[in-house]
Parts: sequence; structure tokens; C-alpha cells
Amino acid sequence: MTDRRPVRIVDCHVHLWDPARTDWYPYLSGRQQLNMGDTTGMNRLFDVGTYKAESAGWNVEKLVNVAAATGRHSVDETLALDARADADGHPDAIIGGLPPADSIGEAVELIDKQMQASRFRGVRPMGQFTEPLPDAEVLRALAERNLVFELMSKTDQLAVAAVGLAGHDDLAVVVEHTGWPRSASDEEFAEWKAGIDALAAAGDNVVCKLSGLAMPLGSMSVDAFRPWTEHAIEAFGVDRCMFASNFPVDGMHGTLDELFATFTALTEGLDDESRDKLFAANAERVYRL
Repeated sequence: MTDRRPVRIVDCHVHLWDPARTDWYPYLSGRQQLNMGDTTGMNRLFDVGTYKAESAGWNVEKLVNVAAATGRHSVDETLALDARADADGHPDAIIGGLPPADSIGEAVELIDKQMQASRFRGVRPMGQFTEPLPDAEVLRALAERNLVFELMSKTDQLAVAAVGLAGHDDLAVVVEHTGWPRSASDEEFAEWKAGIDALAAAGDNVVCKLSGLAMPLGSMSVDAFRPWTEHAIEAFGVDRCMFASNFPVDGMHGTLDELFATFTALTEGLDDESRDKLFAANAERVYRL
């Protein structure tokens, strides 16, 4: 495996959390089941100090925290993380939560509440939704506020999401976790590939976050990651992809050092400019860092 490490890293998907907040993170204390197998690798305090210690040796310049508190607690999580970011040194941007709401107006109010946080850059759905996208008016409200929508759809809804994004060319959309594949089966890969291709064709405003693969693949190996990352980069191009750790969740299957080493090996054939885009520059652009 190559050791041609990236000059710098912007990790655009981390979860800074404390399991002691059982109201925010009930799944970290056994109060809510995730059906993810042994979760001991993620059920731990993960703060800025922990991240720095576990990423030692890699020049991680900036962090983007992504909502993990359940439901409406994700709104409070945004405000709390922003309030202490100066003292902690990170995160540098925050993707907050879009919990279920009784009306479009209420959903927009929850977005606007998070606008109080200077590091707030967008939302991801936090709760039980039947459709991959919120109402079109909510998407328009995000675009008007120069905010990002993070798509959390799994393989079987990627193509549906691509259709729903038509007419939203002014909205920055991030496809989370490489399209959230559910397994490494050939059938899953074929359906995922079609969905990724549809999203890549939806417009230049749609980008792909190369993360979260250790969850369905149960591995951080180069061979396990390669077909998924290579096709995503081929579909979206190096200007519309960005690596992220999904830590500590992917910590169930390895270390940050192992994950970054795999990303390094996967990009050994690319030039320095392309690698910087994937490891840092694209995330800086998308999240306005």
C-alpha cells in the first residue's frame, strides 16, 4: 500500500458526540437498537481531542460535523456544537438536522433556528421519512439560504431521488456515504451503480461524499472499497467527489489510520491536484470553509 499521503485533509463527515447524552443519542447507550451488529467501536465519547489523537500523522485541517442526535434534538445539537467550537477548535462547519415536521412552515422554522449558528451549512433528514427528499418548497428554502441538502437515500431510492431533484439546479446536494449501499452483493452493486449514474447526471450541483463504505462492506480494505469508489469518481468526476471518514461509526471496522491509508492507496494513480480536490478542496467549496 502506498504511503503517498495527502498534503491535507478536510474530513467532511464526523460525529462529535457524548454517549452520556442519552436523550440525544439513545442508540449509544442501548436504549435504541440500530441493527448494525456489534457497535462497541462507535459507542464511545468522540470529541475533538479524541479525533486529533486518532488522526495523528495525517494533516486534518478542518472538520464538518454531521447531525447524529435523534429527531429535533439534532437542531439543539447544531446550536450546542457551534457555541463551543471556538473553544474546541472544531468543527469548522455543521450539517444540522431536518426532523419530521407537521407543516412546511414548521420545517422551515427548524432550518431558520439553526441559522443562528455561524457554522451551519445545511441539513440531513433526522427521523422517519418515507420519501428520499423533503417537499419541494423545503428544498427551495434551503437553496434560498445557500444551504446544502444531504441525501441519505439507500440504493433502492437513489434513482427516485435523482428524478425528484429535477428543477433544483440551484441547490447544493451531497449524496451521503457513497449512496448508502446495503451490502457487497452483485445485485446490490448493479442497482447502486444505476442510481449513482442517475444522480451524477442530475446536475453539477449534485456531489458525492465518498464515505460510509465500511458499514455495509464490513471492511476497510482497498479491494473492498475499490469498485465502489472508482465507479463513483468515474460517474461524478474528481470535481464532484470528496472523501470523509464517518467516524466513529466506521470505527466499528477499523481505525482512522487504516481508513485514510485506504483512501491514499485508492488515489495513488491520480495527480496532486486531483487528490487535493478529493481530500480537501471540494469539501471546502461545498461547505464554504
